[in-house]
Amino acid sequence: MHSGPQTMTAEAARIDWVALRAAAREAAQSAHAPFSGLRVGAAGLTESGRVVTGCNVESASYGLTLCAECGLISALHRSGAEALTAVVAVDADGRTLTPCGRCRQLLFENGHPELLVDHEPEPLPILALLPEPFAADDLPAETNP
Repeated sequence: MHSGPQTMTAEAARIDWVALRAAAREAAQSAHAPFSGLRVGAAGLTESGRVVTGCNVESASYGLTLCAECGLISALHRSGAEALTAVVAVDADGRTLTPCGRCRQLLFENGHPELLVDHEPEPLPILALLPEPFAADDLPAETNP
């Protein structure tokens, strides 16, 4: 059972959202978006204070497109997996974007339960964006890592 969303303004205040948005915007510059033109960057803050980034990569077969948050999760594991505490997604102009459903699930699985996601007008806990998520403890015991 997962607890519901909680307001975390004190935790949100400790995060340098401006720096995270800047890192995400920089990542968006590397995006491959020849079809939609929507270049997206994502930046995540880890529990040790590292910033990890990713960008979207479009495919001519639209369903195979990789979101920026997917790239962030891949980079997180490649560079030494640790839990995310905050995540930002922006377009190339720096406008905040909300992660899609697939990415919300990935972020939930790779973050603290208190993971904060940049959102207008203020950051939200991941559980506010993904209530009652599917988690490892929902799997049969013999398949649960």
